[in-house]
Amino acid sequence: QVQVVESGGGLVQPGGSLRLSCKVSAFTLWPYAMSWYRQAPGKEREFVAGLTSVVANTNYADFVKGRFTISRDDAQNTLYLQMNSLKPEDTAVYYCNIGGSWGQGTQVTVSS
Repeated sequence: QVQVVESGGGLVQPGGSLRLSCKVSAFTLWPYAMSWYRQAPGKEREFVAGLTSVVANTNYADFVKGRFTISRDDAQNTLYLQMNSLKPEDTAVYYCNIGGSWGQGTQVTVSS
């Protein structure tokens, strides 16, 4: 059974950093497209960052460009999202999507 499990969320002060992980079991990351989304209370789920499988092109939502970095470790079957210079408006539940499979999400709260 396919499992996609996010981790790494938590409470951080504005300006701080977190690294989210998304571990996949039952299949390998290759050759799937991978992405991170987020959903804040009362809002729609929105795209944050994506990574293609073949040429490893990345793309980011404008509101995270220069602050967040998406990456993968095929040996660990894990997708990452490094988040720097966090802002209160980054507070949300963060989800990864691997080849159409969603994880359960991990809460990120940015607050002083």
